[in-house]
Amino acid sequence: MRVVEKRTGWHFAERSVLGLAAVVAAGLGFAVLLLLVRTHWAPMLRLDQQLDDRLNALISPHPAAVAVFKGISTVGGPGWLWPLTVVVVVLLLIRRRIRLAIFLAVTGLGAAVLDPSLKALVGRVRPVVADPIAYGRGNSFPSGHTLGSTIVYGALTLVFLSLVHYGWRRWFVAAAALLVFAIGLSRIALGVHYLSDVIAGWLLGLAWVAVTAYAFRVWRREAGKPTTSLAEGLEPEAAGDLEPAPDEGKILPHPWAKGAEILVGWVFTFGALFLLGWAVTRWTPGFDDAFPRWLQTFRTPRLDELSRLWSKAGDSHAILAVSLVFCALALALWRRWRPVLFLALAMVGELTLFLATSAATGRPRPEAQHLDGQLPTSSFPSGHIAATICLWTAIALIAIPRFDRWWRWLFLVPVVVMPAGVAISRMYRGMHHPTDVLGAVLLAACWLSVLWWTVRPNAEVSHHALADLEHSDRRRRPSRRDRDGDPARVARPAGSAGATRLRPATHRDAR
Repeated sequence: MRVVEKRTGWHFAERSVLGLAAVVAAGLGFAVLLLLVRTHWAPMLRLDQQLDDRLNALISPHPAAVAVFKGISTVGGPGWLWPLTVVVVVLLLIRRRIRLAIFLAVTGLGAAVLDPSLKALVGRVRPVVADPIAYGRGNSFPSGHTLGSTIVYGALTLVFLSLVHYGWRRWFVAAAALLVFAIGLSRIALGVHYLSDVIAGWLLGLAWVAVTAYAFRVWRREAGKPTTSLAEGLEPEAAGDLEPAPDEGKILPHPWAKGAEILVGWVFTFGALFLLGWAVTRWTPGFDDAFPRWLQTFRTPRLDELSRLWSKAGDSHAILAVSLVFCALALALWRRWRPVLFLALAMVGELTLFLATSAATGRPRPEAQHLDGQLPTSSFPSGHIAATICLWTAIALIAIPRFDRWWRWLFLVPVVVMPAGVAISRMYRGMHHPTDVLGAVLLAACWLSVLWWTVRPNAEVSHHALADLEHSDRRRRPSRRDRDGDPARVARPAGSAGATRLRPATHRDAR
């Protein structure tokens, strides 16, 4: 027994020394780079400029390569990392993993402070290349994308490592490291950073994540938690709470039959849309062109900008962002994949129906000035409006039955306000007819009806409500006030339905 304890203690000491050495090496490496940049060491500056020039000459003639590197760079930018960090922190708070949420928030805030502070301190200008293909803001040293991605993805890896099967953990870490490496490489390839900027971002990011991870382990030890290897994640016991849907069995019963039903519903929806689009394209009502031209008479610079913002609320980027955030929150709150599947099918089906119908009808845009220029798709139906209706209606259909408070009806507000605002803005901008709006409404109504009856996103809510009716003894838990004669109160159901509150017994009995 003592031999085992000695071996365990030796391995722990060895890992601690190696970890400390790695942190010290990263910190010293960053300090050396900082000193070389501040003293304008000529060999490093020549290497930096030569690498930027060669990569620029290699990549700039190829638009596909430029698009790939810009896409990789995007997932390391603040516009992606900040929302990702905030969403994950909220999910951890919902799952009541307060320590992990604080760790991620503090680690992410470190990136937000270190990057601008060091850039202002060093004041290094960005590279100048022969054929610029991207532009960066602020100074160059260190690379903010590289520093931020190293810190955020490194912290997320430590948070979720306990959720990954032991045999796959090395691959999980390797995938995160490869992503961070690709982001740094993309910044050099796009000509917005030098090699030394990127290496400095990697080294400083690793050092900061190591410091916060060590502080977290000290915090755990002070709280009486056992000390474990980082290979098991920061908090191994959190694996059960981090699982998206641990209690869910099959997402859909008879998936092949359900898939066939959804496909048939898609075909019928397309048929109805094609008939309406064919009719309004060949027999255009008089008001169809007159209404956008009438709205055009009210144009002012302020209304133009307002309509642009409303249109943006219905474009693919905004719809995708809201969908991803809601799906993450739905998994955290209700631990079910079926609501996520319902929303995903709603948006994928809307997109495919819009593209297929638009290509089949080929309806021209209204005879009005088009503020958005020439678009590749035809006018019927309006994709912005259809996507907005499907998104907010699907969210309302999922959320309203899962709460019993009065504010659940507030989910109906965006169902009305968002599509109305997008529809007026699209016609104001001369991009759609009123019948295009009608086509969007028809698309959303038919497609959501198909999914509602096939996927049944709230099936588990109905199941638990029915079980509560059949077993009246489950309706309430005995309490001291009940034994004293106070009226019985409806309690939160136990088990997987505990994430939602059932309606009061009077409402359930009336159904």
